[in-house]
Parts: sequence; structure tokens; C-alpha cells
Amino acid sequence: MPQASDLERQVRDYWDLDAATYDHSPGHDPRSSVELAAWAATLRRLLPAPPARVLDAGAGTGFLSLLLAREGYRVTALDLAPAMLSQLSMKAKRRGLSVETVEANAAEPPRDHFDAVVERHLVWTLPDPTSALEAWRRVAPSGILVLLESTWGASASPEEQLRNRARVMLRRLRKQASDHHAEYDDGLRSVLPLGSGTAPEVLVALVESTSWGPARIERLRDVEWASREALPSVIDRVLGVTPRFAVIAG
Repeated sequence: MPQASDLERQVRDYWDLDAATYDHSPGHDPRSSVELAAWAATLRRLLPAPPARVLDAGAGTGFLSLLLAREGYRVTALDLAPAMLSQLSMKAKRRGLSVETVEANAAEPPRDHFDAVVERHLVWTLPDPTSALEAWRRVAPSGILVLLESTWGASASPEEQLRNRARVMLRRLRKQASDHHAEYDDGLRSVLPLGSGTAPEVLVALVESTSWGPARIERLRDVEWASREALPSVIDRVLGVTPRFAVIAG
């Protein structure tokens, strides 16, 4: 098994390379006004009211950070990949938004006091999700945790796996670019505890095994509906989007 420092380097290098084209995928950086409004409503419902301080762990190019800042939150964007944070900072400047950026491992957040910690599609990339969750609790001792995730890979139902294969085939027929510059290395994925998918029951159990305590979960149907409506054709909308859900604690 690779050493922790080597794993961190591999993960950082992958996302540094991915930063240049990451936002080309609408799923990574939604642009539909209805989809953005659905996400904003979800965040306002799940989080303390602005101007609460929010840590966006694994912020990437800043979809959540920028949306939270637009809603009036005080946001710190944490990410391992400097190229991702560079994209985020440029977008924030263009939009006239204020977001603090911190380049560090997800399990090493800044030692500030936050009212909430959020993440979107980060936990599957973590070599030690438990350590990260505990670190987030330390910087938000009386705060809220919100994991924004979807069911994919081995965690998806047989029906969803079939729909996903159809989506991949359709994208290939259209000769569309992949959502990422390359696939994750199989060796790297195999040593990540959640590298094969983020099953809701696994994430709930993971959160409840930490000092965050009892968890709640909800299906993000409004976000799913808005994302589906933003798709370009009838066949895309029939195939739909991956099921979205939030795990909440604190």
C-alpha cells in the first residue's frame, strides 16, 4: 500500500491537472439559473443562516464556495490542489465575491471556528475519511456537517448502473469529452476506502462512528429535478441524473 504522503501527492497531482478542464462539465459547474436556485434553496435549508462561517472542504473550482458567498455566507475554501484554488480565486474576482482560500489536506483544516462544514463529492477521494470528519468536528465543535453526495459506482442500484452505462454510451456516440482529463488510477482508487462509490448507508454509518454523532439523510429531489431539466435533449432527460442526497449531522 502506498505511503500516506505518496497518496496525497497522487491525489493532488491528479486534481491539479484536472483543474484546467474541470468546469467544462455542467455537472461540476452548473450554470442553469434554475439549478443554481435549487442548490441555493437546499443550502439555505440545511445550513445556519448567513452570515454564518462555512468551511467548504475539497472546494475544487468553487461551485459551492461561490454560491455560498453569493448567499451572504463567510466562506473558507479548503483544497489540496493549488490549480483548483487558482480557478476558484479567478472566478470569485470576476463575480465580485469574497472567498478565503486555504491550500491543505482535507484532514488539516485551518484552526478557526466554523458554524458549518460542507463538502460535495469529496469523501470518495479521501485516504482516511474518518480522520477528516474528526478534524472538521474540531473546527466546528457546535456546528453543522453537510455531505452533498450521489450514488454511483458499486453503490448504485442495478437500474442506476444501467442508466449510467447508457449515459456513457450516448456521450461516446456524440464524441463528447469526458468529465475529467483522465480516469483515476486503478491502484490509487483501490486503496481509497470509498473509491468504489458512496453508498448512503455507508456514509451515515461513517458519520455516526465519529464525534459528529447521529446523522440525518435526505434525498435532494429539487436539485435532481433542476439538473434533469437543464439537460440538452429528451433522451438525456429520460436517462436522468444520478440520485443526489445529503447526510447531515450536528
